[in-house]
Formats: sequence, structure tokens, C-alpha cells
Amino acid sequence: MNVMRTSGLQAPIMELTGHSSEVFAARFDQTGQHIASGSMDRSIIASWDLETGLRIRRHVGHEEVINCLAVNRRGQELLASGSDDGFICLWDPRQKEAIESIETDFPVTAVAIPEAGNEIYSGGIDNDIKVWDARKLQVVYTMTGHTDTVTSLEVSPDSQALLSNSHDSTVRTWDIRPFAPSDRHMKTYDGAPTGLEKNLIRASWSPKGDRIAAGSGDRTAVVWDVNTGKLLYKLPGHKGTVNDVRFAPGDEPISKLNEIDRDCEPN
Repeated sequence: MNVMRTSGLQAPIMELTGHSSEVFAARFDQTGQHIASGSMDRSIIASWDLETGLRIRRHVGHEEVINCLAVNRRGQELLASGSDDGFICLWDPRQKEAIESIETDFPVTAVAIPEAGNEIYSGGIDNDIKVWDARKLQVVYTMTGHTDTVTSLEVSPDSQALLSNSHDSTVRTWDIRPFAPSDRHMKTYDGAPTGLEKNLIRASWSPKGDRIAAGSGDRTAVVWDVNTGKLLYKLPGHKGTVNDVRFAPGDEPISKLNEIDRDCEPN
């Protein structure tokens, strides 16, 4: 089935080469002029210049596969990474080595940083979401509810809620405001099965924070209304698991990343 393209975006316009294995995570910096990427080659390419396509800096520190990356949106730029080695590393993109590292008990499969970068959110194969004080590097509180590996974390545009995805085939939202009730779980969204491959499927917020989207093991991208929890639509077109879904800055369209057909397409 062909999905109608509603944007004029053309892709790809550039290919960034340098990793020796699969790339599991990529994030723009605050300026939008550079990209950080993490891979199975156990390194972080801290910055690619999007004008030249050249690698600016290579950070090495993790000992196992890098599963996830996150960047804060304002203030002094901070890059966080999570790995199968059980460490969360914090990086200044201008420096080669990590400025801090946090050792956890399990492989880290998801990380997120709020706008100001005061906390770090992490998820792993223990099914829990941990909130860390970014200065003391200590757990402030833990959010429980998922029954399988947490595969994705993302802070809402207003920094009031956290979005999570999991191998338990649920997407959830959590209240991360200061002094929120002890039970911070807000809502559960169904309709995006993980699938047998157990990929680290990502979820994301729309720019206005009124919708969320997630990839799915049934070859679709799934979109929900945040407030009502209603499943709005499922977007087909791929030949395998959809690993990541992102809203464009204008709220429409959605970009979907797929592994099997190796396609990234804007709707």
C-alpha cells in the first residue's frame, strides 16, 4: 500500500558515513546544525556538520552498544547517552571524553533530558523509569508501571510530562512536575504492538504537545490524542517494524523510520 506524501520534503539530501556498525540513535543539537549519533560500534560521533557532512568529533567511552541519546533544548548543551554497559554518560559536545558517568544495574535502553537539563530520565531492562539529579547523579524517584523493557523516553514540549514506550506494547505518560502526586502515571495508550523482533521502538510528542506518535511492530505509525487517549489513526506503508516516528516542526507531517525496507519517508 502506498501512503500519500503530504510534504514537499525530499530525502535523502546527505549521507553521513563513519560508523562501522548499525546506528541506533541520532539527535540534532540545539542549533540544528549538527547531529550526534550512537552505534553498535560502541562510540558516539558527537557531531556531524550538516553543511559539509564531515565528522567533527568522535567520543569514545562506552564499552557496549549505545542504545539511546538525548540533548537538552536550552542552556549549556548537554548530551546524554545510554548503553548496554549499564552506564549513562554525560557529554559536553565540545569535549572528547564524558564529563560524568552514572553506573546503573542494568543495560540502559532510553534516556531523556528536560529543557533546562536539571534532571535525567532513564529506562532499561528492569522496566522502571528512574529520575536522576543531574548535579548529584543520584536517583530522585522511580516511576513504575511498565511490565517490560522501556524502549523510549521523551519530555513534553512544556516540560510537564514524560512520554514512554515499552516492550509491553503500551505507551504511557507521566507527571514530572515538582510536587506531583506520588503516583505519577497519567495515561496509557494501546494500539502499537511491539512485535516479535523486540526492537527499541521510539515514541514522540507533537510540537504542541496535544498528540503523540509511536512506531509499531505491525508496520504502522500510530497517533493518539494526548488528553482523551483516543487512537486517531494508524499510518501504513512500510514492510517491517517502524522503529521511530517524528512530527515535523509544523505539526504535520510525520516522518517514519523503518528497518526492514530501510526507508525513511515523510507523509
